[in-house]
Amino acid sequence: MASGLTRRVRAATSAGKPVAHSPESRSFMSIAYLNGQFLPLADARISVLDRGFLFADGIYEVTAVIEGKLIDSRSHLDRLGRSASTIGLPVPLIPDAIEAVQKELVACNGLEEGLIYLQLTRGADEGRDFLPSPDLQPTLVMFVQPKRFLNAPSVKTGIAVVTTPDLRWARRDIKSVGLLAQAMAKRIAADAGAQEAWMVEDGQVTEGASSTAYIVQDGAIVTRPYSQAVLAGCTGAALTALAEEAGIAVIHRSFTVAEAQAAQEAFITSASTLCQSVVRIDGQMIGDGKPGPIAAQLRDIYVDFARRTAI
Repeated sequence: MASGLTRRVRAATSAGKPVAHSPESRSFMSIAYLNGQFLPLADARISVLDRGFLFADGIYEVTAVIEGKLIDSRSHLDRLGRSASTIGLPVPLIPDAIEAVQKELVACNGLEEGLIYLQLTRGADEGRDFLPSPDLQPTLVMFVQPKRFLNAPSVKTGIAVVTTPDLRWARRDIKSVGLLAQAMAKRIAADAGAQEAWMVEDGQVTEGASSTAYIVQDGAIVTRPYSQAVLAGCTGAALTALAEEAGIAVIHRSFTVAEAQAAQEAFITSASTLCQSVVRIDGQMIGDGKPGPIAAQLRDIYVDFARRTAI
């Protein structure tokens, strides 16, 4: 049964018309959260003086929703806290309150499968200055996005990636809203008919434009260790822990593009893809060109974990 808040939100939108929530939908009348208010996403407004807009002075998180429940929520909120603390940005809600808002967004949007996007910026100032005023109120926005990833066609076919130079800044462990380099990498991938880009620095793969990169060698998973050079992936951290519990070795080290192309398997992880096989890198077929058994096993293990621990 919908809560009182959910009923009030629904009544305030489209004269009570039902909210579309098809995972295939590209646009729909959704309810967002902005600075303490639930309102139609189309009506959400942020000042042009917001430092997130002017300076990319902000951070974000993306949490998966499966069967109407949040997946690995605390890992994402812990990372949000780390990123915020690193840049001295106050988080206006405690984790329990953020989860309550996200659950309300899931309910009032009728979301069964998809993502919740959260963005926190330093807020709107009186003008544009590199140094913010000391008493700014942060801007906190959240909204949902339907997305089908449990039974996406790419689960059976795998995806292609291309490699591109890593043009990002040095503090990649902060989940910054400054994503221009990643957007450029995604465009390069799309233009090449690929679905993801792996960024390369000093001859080594750092990570995907929106994912963590892995290869399989001699039955062991190889992935780059967490540092300031890469983002600590929540899905990846859970998946590697699950892999070790299942008796699959995990080796934390960097690897080259040539190693990846010669690997038994390759795959990525992220909140929006879970665990996704990579079958081509820069046009080179990986293994037999089909999703590999280890990645498939890990995906099944992670989906089981997600369903058991969802809230």
